Amino acid sequence: MFEKFLSHDVQYLRSSEIRDLLKLTEGKNVISLAGGLPDPSTFPVEDIKRIAEDVISSKPEISLQYTPTPGITEFREQLVKLASLRGISGIDPANTFATVGSQEALYMTFNLLVDPGDYVAVEKPTYLTALNVLRARRPNYVGVPLTPEGPDLDSFESSLRRLKAEGKRLKLFYVIPTAQNPGGTTMNLNDRKRLIELAEEYDFLIAEDDAYGFLVFEGDSPPPLKALDRSERVIYLGTFSKILSPGLRLGYVIASKEFINELELLKQNLDLHTPSLTQMIAAEAIKRGVIERQIPIIRKTYKEKRDVMLQAIEESFPKDAKWSRPVGGMFVFVWLSEKFDTVRLLEEAMRRGVAYVPGSSFFYDYSGRNTMRLNFSFPSKDELRRGVEILGKLLKEVSA
Repeated sequence: MFEKFLSHDVQYLRSSEIRDLLKLTEGKNVISLAGGLPDPSTFPVEDIKRIAEDVISSKPEISLQYTPTPGITEFREQLVKLASLRGISGIDPANTFATVGSQEALYMTFNLLVDPGDYVAVEKPTYLTALNVLRARRPNYVGVPLTPEGPDLDSFESSLRRLKAEGKRLKLFYVIPTAQNPGGTTMNLNDRKRLIELAEEYDFLIAEDDAYGFLVFEGDSPPPLKALDRSERVIYLGTFSKILSPGLRLGYVIASKEFINELELLKQNLDLHTPSLTQMIAAEAIKRGVIERQIPIIRKTYKEKRDVMLQAIEESFPKDAKWSRPVGGMFVFVWLSEKFDTVRLLEEAMRRGVAYVPGSSFFYDYSGRNTMRLNFSFPSKDELRRGVEILGKLLKEVSA
């Protein structure tokens, strides 16, 4: 009966498949390779405890009070320092904005920029929750195939030429250049420079999701697109969920001051401001060097776990399977033969005691039904081995 009262736009909302899987596996004897949860052992618990006590005791008038919508000045000053560790320079606090996780940053960015019918480019595959937010905006999609080196820029440029010939224009490219979720790829420096050049030539904006920028644990970590941006076309989205604690629900945006002003107007009507206490905790964590000390620990932990998962996949999966070999982040993406439907296979996998995310959720057109995303950051090493072994046995049975 309640449905008749809902707004028209509700029909475009989509549940997060990952959140649904987390609910299904909670409290059950299932090894979850599905979520994107950080390893709790990487949380600097004692540091956070001390900082929380300090900021509540010494600055209650800030940490427990309403704050300006863009963020506490002290926090925004520390964001400039944090950004410099990723090679981003030439900004000041007015270029920064505090959000409730990077998810809110995505929501506000897409709602400010994308109208129904606009042309928006996304990697194929890309982060499914970003897709769910975009779907509610009802754009026309330009899919950019993912290669082992990142998005296929030759294919992307061909799409840009075609749009231009048809009198159409791309408005935005949502891209994850470093340790891509779910593909695990990292763009090289030359491709990053080329993407900036394409944005300038074809006059579009870039929403750069750098959730895993600090988590490259092998090889070089090229500077983010924002560090190469000279025309303020890049809107940079970051998060503390992977480098401090996801429970703080703290993210941020770095962009032109004009765009920051638009974010402020929207957030005033959304949730007023990001929690003061979490901003103060993060500011002190940067100031005291907690995050810089923690990042090498996180990288080491995830590299070891990635290696365990890759070895287990090598030993257990069908020979015709292919998978990414990420140099950072939290995920391995798997491509199976066309005979597999990982959506249908999930129920049986969970009955046997292992969960994953079907890959079709990461494609804007729900293709890729023969793919899956596997998380290595949260399970223990023993769980990784057993989970992959169970999954590999099931896959071999299906392919026999």
